[in-house]
Amino acid sequence: MTRYIALVLCCLTTAVLQAADTQHVRLTNLPHVYINTFTGNSITSKTTYVYARMWMVDEEDIVTFYDSLEIRGRGNSTWNMAKKPYKLKFHQKEKLLGKGYAKTKKWTLLANHGDKTLMRNALTSAVGERLGLKFNPAAKFVDLTLNGTYVGTYQISDAIDVRPHRVNIMEQDYPLTEESNITGGYLLEADGFYDFTNGVTGFYTSSKNVPLRIHYPDEDEIDNRQYRYIRDFINAFERLLYSSSFKDKDKGYRPMVDSLSLANWYLATEVSGNIDGFFSTYFYKDADDDRLYWGPLWDYDIAYANDDRKGDTSRQLMRDVGYGSEGMRQWVVRFWEDPWFRQLIGRRWVQAVEDGLEEFMLAKVDSLATLLDASQQLNFQRWGINQKVLRERVLYSTYGEYVGDLRKYVTRHLAYLTEVLSEYVPKEPEPKIPDFDADTLVYYAIANVGSGTVIDLSSNNDEVCANRSNASSESQQWRIWPLSNGYMFIENRMTGRALCDPTEGNPTATTLVGTRLVTAAPDSTDSRQQWDLVSQGNGRFNLINRFSEHGANLSGGGASDGTPILSYTSDNRNGASNNRMWRIEAVGEVPNGIEDVTLPEELDYALAYDPSGDRLHFGSDDPSLLTFSVRLYDRSGRLLRTFRASDGCSLSGLPRGLYIVSWQVGGRPRSIKFVK
Repeated sequence: MTRYIALVLCCLTTAVLQAADTQHVRLTNLPHVYINTFTGNSITSKTTYVYARMWMVDEEDIVTFYDSLEIRGRGNSTWNMAKKPYKLKFHQKEKLLGKGYAKTKKWTLLANHGDKTLMRNALTSAVGERLGLKFNPAAKFVDLTLNGTYVGTYQISDAIDVRPHRVNIMEQDYPLTEESNITGGYLLEADGFYDFTNGVTGFYTSSKNVPLRIHYPDEDEIDNRQYRYIRDFINAFERLLYSSSFKDKDKGYRPMVDSLSLANWYLATEVSGNIDGFFSTYFYKDADDDRLYWGPLWDYDIAYANDDRKGDTSRQLMRDVGYGSEGMRQWVVRFWEDPWFRQLIGRRWVQAVEDGLEEFMLAKVDSLATLLDASQQLNFQRWGINQKVLRERVLYSTYGEYVGDLRKYVTRHLAYLTEVLSEYVPKEPEPKIPDFDADTLVYYAIANVGSGTVIDLSSNNDEVCANRSNASSESQQWRIWPLSNGYMFIENRMTGRALCDPTEGNPTATTLVGTRLVTAAPDSTDSRQQWDLVSQGNGRFNLINRFSEHGANLSGGGASDGTPILSYTSDNRNGASNNRMWRIEAVGEVPNGIEDVTLPEELDYALAYDPSGDRLHFGSDDPSLLTFSVRLYDRSGRLLRTFRASDGCSLSGLPRGLYIVSWQVGGRPRSIKFVK
């Protein structure tokens, strides 16, 4: 009976109306949201919710009715504007934006009133995804009618909270028990608005007085133990950041930061020219993880030179001119004193540029402008397009001029970032000339000089061992790829995983030896997967790992199947010990065509080669998925072609051989080896 009542209540709360609803219709190509408060009164508070009903008309003109929800105002300076932003709270969790988005009670309606393009928040969210940040707020544009009055173009977005498809870290027990794990998760904000109660919902750091608000656990649930834990953790981090040994990779702050999220968040702040990026900064800590992670990105209305107080920032770093000198910007300035951080940012920037960041951003601006065109016309009929409402740096009479100004800023600012940040890319040493001339179109067996057994996979396909040679066994066959730095990348035919030395710590050629070699997910940039094949004459080679400086050693010289292969001493006995020497023999040819294509299930597209037309092309039932940029490289890493996935690429004029196809979707780089 209880289950039946719950089902009835659920049906009363949300209903999809299949029949024609002539009262609730779309006015443009965008979905349309209708909200009526129960009393018919306006929403006048950003702290007190009022009850309302909502109808959402999607792109297929299907109307979804929400019988009861709550709505209030939100924002700081934006709440004081005529076109106001709102926060929605449903009575049960709603998957408001469908598959791939959060199922939760709380959502936001962003007005974007101070941004005449209406797209700065959406563009930045896309940039965050492109750069690889894990959590990026949704950007679903709708037309909004409130209590019977059309109020403009709005953006449905996430609230910043902890849950799947948002900040997806561990949700802590409530209430806590003695066994509860209080190491995470925590969601924090360096809050320049000081919108917290010290000692309850936030604190000031002990060394630099940075104002930090605790968003999760929220104020109704946080326990004193949790409060003390995260306060002490952040203070410990800050002490290391400002210690005399802060540049030390072990004794300084580095072990307490996730370098990738830090670099991606920082670059997103600089790319967008967000002068508020250090004034209000979100970051988080997960359970059983002693590192801080940065993101998500939030509140970009005045980014991209849309603040008259700062003027045109296209040739400035936010590190130098951004707000928040008493907050997160203090930490950022300190990060910049560390050569490791400067090189991290330089390397990540060059990689982002090579991955087509500028082309991506300009294409995104154009696609959003097309999407918003009809809606923005109605919006600015309601609000006026050439009236200053916040901090707009420039005013124009047409929407296209605002979009053009944004495009111009992206082009100029990214060129400036390349000019400045490229200086911090560390100079790579001259690559050594390899002793082994690897042919990437064949498979090799790697046989021990002493025992004659060959490098193979163990039963769990992770650790490697030596087994008797079996010509038909693909697990004993390896592709050897020459890298531009003179090292080799060694990949197993059966699994596609790469030979790796997992030694931890700070090894030298003769210390921390004895770790068993493994295979790992392939990453040719990982020094643990880079090998120097050093000739000892007569077709014998040492396999020396770049990271550990150790050699691949057959444990005890045993000839029995399953003998481990160890990361072991590399010294003057390398040319005398048979255990350390290997013969590398070709055992088969790589077949023509695309090899080992393993695309994730969630990606509804595929790459194919048409030999009759000598053409590469992507295919998908949904052409809108094929908007990403693709690059084609030869075996030496030289860029040959750049093309859009929807267009495909002719290989006419290219000789037979190995090529690499590379692209990025959802912030995740992907590449496929291709033999023509």
